[in-house]
Amino acid sequence: MLHINGLTYRIGGRLLLEEASVAVPEGHKVGIVGRNGVGKSTLFRLILGEIPAESGTVTLPRNAKIGTVAQEAPGGPESLLDTVLAGDQELSSLLAEAETATDPHRIADIQIRLADIEAHSAPSRAATILSGLGFSEETQAGPCSALSGGWRMRVALAAALFARPDVLLLDEPTNYLDLEGTIWLNSFIHDYPHTVVMISHDRDLLNEAVSYILHLDAGKLTLYQGNYDSFERQRREKQALTAKLKKKQDDQRKHMMEFVDRFRYKASKARQAQSRLKALSKLEPISELIENRVAPFLFPNPEKAIAPPLVKWDKVSVGYADNKPILRNITLRLDPDDRIALLGSNGNGKSTFAKLLCGKLSTQAGEMKAPARLTVGYFAQHQLDEVSADRTPYDYFRDLMPDAPEAKRRARLGAYGFGAQLADSKCETLSGGEKARLLFALASFHAPHILVLDEPTNHLDVDSREALIMAINDYEGAVVLISHDRHIIETCVDTLWLVNDGTVKPFDGDMEDYTRLVLDKSREGRRSERMATIKAAPPQPPPRPGNAAAQKNIQKIDLKILQLKDKIAILDQALSDATIYKEEPRKAADFTRLRTKLADDLEELETEWLEAHDT
Repeated sequence: MLHINGLTYRIGGRLLLEEASVAVPEGHKVGIVGRNGVGKSTLFRLILGEIPAESGTVTLPRNAKIGTVAQEAPGGPESLLDTVLAGDQELSSLLAEAETATDPHRIADIQIRLADIEAHSAPSRAATILSGLGFSEETQAGPCSALSGGWRMRVALAAALFARPDVLLLDEPTNYLDLEGTIWLNSFIHDYPHTVVMISHDRDLLNEAVSYILHLDAGKLTLYQGNYDSFERQRREKQALTAKLKKKQDDQRKHMMEFVDRFRYKASKARQAQSRLKALSKLEPISELIENRVAPFLFPNPEKAIAPPLVKWDKVSVGYADNKPILRNITLRLDPDDRIALLGSNGNGKSTFAKLLCGKLSTQAGEMKAPARLTVGYFAQHQLDEVSADRTPYDYFRDLMPDAPEAKRRARLGAYGFGAQLADSKCETLSGGEKARLLFALASFHAPHILVLDEPTNHLDVDSREALIMAINDYEGAVVLISHDRHIIETCVDTLWLVNDGTVKPFDGDMEDYTRLVLDKSREGRRSERMATIKAAPPQPPPRPGNAAAQKNIQKIDLKILQLKDKIAILDQALSDATIYKEEPRKAADFTRLRTKLADDLEELETEWLEAHDT
């Protein structure tokens, strides 16, 4: 399906891809992995044709539709539902052409194609995708301009998914999603009927939704069959084999050179020595396996323990405006060894609860008890935008350690993974992962009793996430975690709290139970909402002929009947030409099938028209 042949690309003199080649199997789901900065997003731009390659080609089957998430989030007055429907350009253009087409053959072709792409179910499919990504029915009917940037990116993702391209390219699709949206997306990609190529650092997504891993490393592309765990196992085996072969070759080289050194000047052995020199020159060296190890994260342990509980909430309410609490009746306790994950959809109040715990919000009702000497370290993803562009990591540590000598400050920076060059680099030049590392260092610098981590993994690659997991598990204080990464929750957390229905309560179950709950809600959500609306509404009397609404409905049915009759008449005219059966038998069969369907639709509409008049 997707063939990349000998692709080479440089940026700023730096070689990102060197003679890279791969063939992606049709209909499979492929996860692209590699360290931050190796060129994964650049590879997508090359596939999309947005930038030219230095050499090599990217080929796709003729007429294959390729799709990706728009870089500019939609923000116009159009409703979310209309925006997503417009994401399928073929559907939009066919519907527009159907309004103006006059040629009988073209009209029939349009109707057949609309039936093939299931145009009749398009609004329902678009609404289902939006619902899975966290949008209620009411929000779907509202304008995109009313949404924040992160939610607009969800709409852009929904439009890309709805379009159902033959090759779907997704670059970190979970970055703007909560855990619930990530769980739904995992299920959607797993069941997607076409090819998906996805850049992701979400280990669970790479384990459950993909069938191949494409590894980009040192400018080369290597395709591994299986999920991420399988890829890691295969890579370790490959590395072990490479190291073994290199040692064997080094021993062989050493032995041959010893022979040459001993006998190159001895007449009887000179010819053999020369032969060995020629063999050495032809011996292709096995490159040294250089592992780019991830610098560890460091969370200093609290110096002085505090007796439990660290924090206790008793019927607490909290919010941003007086008498308008976001969360109510919180009755919980947090102990020194607790590892807690906050679950719940975005907008339910997870970050509000985190700010309450960190002292950034005060209680509006109830009581929150905590020792005066309790310290809390807080990391939130939005803080990355608040890092001063002109300052360096060393500047921040100089403020934290004003009386310490420079050597001590730099030693502390080195412990957090900032070497001399990185420590003196302006923050505007740091990558997202490096800025996140700086914020981790600042949040934990004073060895807090509690670490609150709000979406800590967004800018970290897979290996960096594993390093973060190790640091969290080594930390001896309490941890409160908000994350869409199920893997980090399952490996770092032992207690789940659910933020839902305006409060925070312990969740009775594990992540498997919660995943089932989310998927069940996704499947039943729209039907439940419609049923709730019907039950909540007072019973309406049946429409009468004099009723304006009933008359309007009858007029709509009349118009649909006339349109269907016109379409059937056009098909009848085309089918009355005997030459179509000889010259275009397939088209004749399609026209006949379409006419049968339209006749059935007409019969249903006529029945509906009679019922409307009888009420």
